[in-house]
Amino acid sequence: MPDRYLRLSRSAPGRFVTRRLGLPQPVPLERWAPGRTALAGPVLHLAAGTPALDRGPVLERAGLTVHTARREETRYAAVVLDATGVTDVAGLAGVHAALHPVMRSLTDHARLVVLGSAPDPADHHQAAAQQALEGFVRSLGKEAGKARTANLLRLPAAGAAQPGGAGTDVAESTLRFLLSPRSAFVSGQVVTLGSPPAPVAPEDWDRPLTGRTALVTGAARGIGAALAETLSRDGAEVVCLDVPGAAADLEGVASRVGGRALTLDITAPEAGERLVEEVSGGLDVLVHNAGITRDRRLANMAADRWQSVLDVNLAAVLRTTDALLAAGVLRPDTGRVVATASIAGIAGNNGQTNYAASKAGVIGLVRSLAPRAAAEHRVTVNAVAPGFIETKMTAAVPLFVREAGRRMSSLGQGGLPVDVAETVAWLAHPASGGVNGQVVRVCGQSLLGA
Repeated sequence: MPDRYLRLSRSAPGRFVTRRLGLPQPVPLERWAPGRTALAGPVLHLAAGTPALDRGPVLERAGLTVHTARREETRYAAVVLDATGVTDVAGLAGVHAALHPVMRSLTDHARLVVLGSAPDPADHHQAAAQQALEGFVRSLGKEAGKARTANLLRLPAAGAAQPGGAGTDVAESTLRFLLSPRSAFVSGQVVTLGSPPAPVAPEDWDRPLTGRTALVTGAARGIGAALAETLSRDGAEVVCLDVPGAAADLEGVASRVGGRALTLDITAPEAGERLVEEVSGGLDVLVHNAGITRDRRLANMAADRWQSVLDVNLAAVLRTTDALLAAGVLRPDTGRVVATASIAGIAGNNGQTNYAASKAGVIGLVRSLAPRAAAEHRVTVNAVAPGFIETKMTAAVPLFVREAGRRMSSLGQGGLPVDVAETVAWLAHPASGGVNGQVVRVCGQSLLGA
């Protein structure tokens, strides 16, 4: 369903009325499209403290025009502030000094990325200063306005973060994502990078999944269909999975992306075994997107409504992931598992104790499995947590609930299925081996759970 308020607020009468009433005036997001693959303007690369590494070459490899000092008449499409060298409260003054003069020089849709270090448990001054960056960035995302985003990227220790295999850098895929239209609905997030043995640079950054295989569950419609389309756009051969009842829609998606349709009840006892057979030649990307809702308040929730949601959204994810890892079909170094959580699993939601429990369980799976999967299988495990996404399901909710979902975010509007798909594509990237155990909200910095 179209966002009529967003359209109205952009008209001359709408701007007048919303301004007089103090109502939100969201700026429509600019997403990736052919011909719109990069931000419209230069990137200002600054530092607070002494950075461990110069990320300028990484930004230039991404095709960005980089300035290292502010130019008076220039409007910037992005600012990257390296604050990895901030180790105490005094150093935080450098953060203010760097960004304060720049905020009025940003374009609409600008990206603000702060580079930080992991808080050091052995140095409480450094830990305090680096944790302060999280509160700073989350607040910055809420006040930036005009479809701008702000995110914090925590880098590994200097020795571990040296540029790696084939001339890439552990932060490169993440910086390319955050500094592009692909991350339009990702704001107020903290991403912590680890250190893969050697980041894998693709031969073609525009089609990084060429020659790789991806499996997407729940692919017949909505977010799942967008996932299949986006991964295929990036070069992957996509196996599209959904229940037999969705076979017609599933075949349409598979045909559209040049992939393969697989009808299967993911909750069946033999589902894991069947998947191992279907991808026995090797799998690079496993996306757990299948999910259902059976909403009721707990007092009115029958046991079958509880169990069916837990079975599809959590138990099937656990069983099939275990089966594929045990069979060794997920390829080392490029193997990626991405599960779909939800902000409901972070903040809770009225009438969704079953759904919120299942999605919080997905987060628990990621945090526990990610370090072991990396050590034992050289495979990463991450999750996306969508907020209000414009789908047929959200179009069916009552008007005022739908409007609240759209406006209760820093960006003041709902996301699209492609926003989730773009985030998954970044996590699936062969150069994203340093991104592991992360739960990334795709919610426009929703106020729920923030």
